Amino acid sequence: MLTDPISDLLVRLRNGAQRRQETVVVPTSKLKRAILEILKREGYVDGIEDGMRDGHPILDVRLRYVGEGQPMITGLQRISKPGRRVYVGSEDIAKVRNGIGVSILSTSKGIMTDQESRKNKLGGEILCSVW
Repeated sequence: MLTDPISDLLVRLRNGAQRRQETVVVPTSKLKRAILEILKREGYVDGIEDGMRDGHPILDVRLRYVGEGQPMITGLQRISKPGRRVYVGSEDIAKVRNGIGVSILSTSKGIMTDQESRKNKLGGEILCSVW
């Protein structure tokens, strides 16, 4: 059992990108799927496929590379952790790398990016930042 599945997801993505792997296998959950869908929509990930491995459901994440094999994901940071939750209002959401990156928030209307959260005037828990 993992104590922090979001951190596990981010570490798997970071390690896969650093090793130039084509795909990364992640145990499935609704929260991980929502985070990966945002990363796909923002262009950090090429695709997400469902699968089974050893009788357990998995997500097969296809990483995206640009130029001469440079990973699209250059950095990941877990903001809110199980021991320290970080909540912000809609007007307090900071931009990641002056708008180059994206923060992923958990709001009352679901998982969304920092831009969507500001647009909908919703605050929430900042899960992670990706750039």
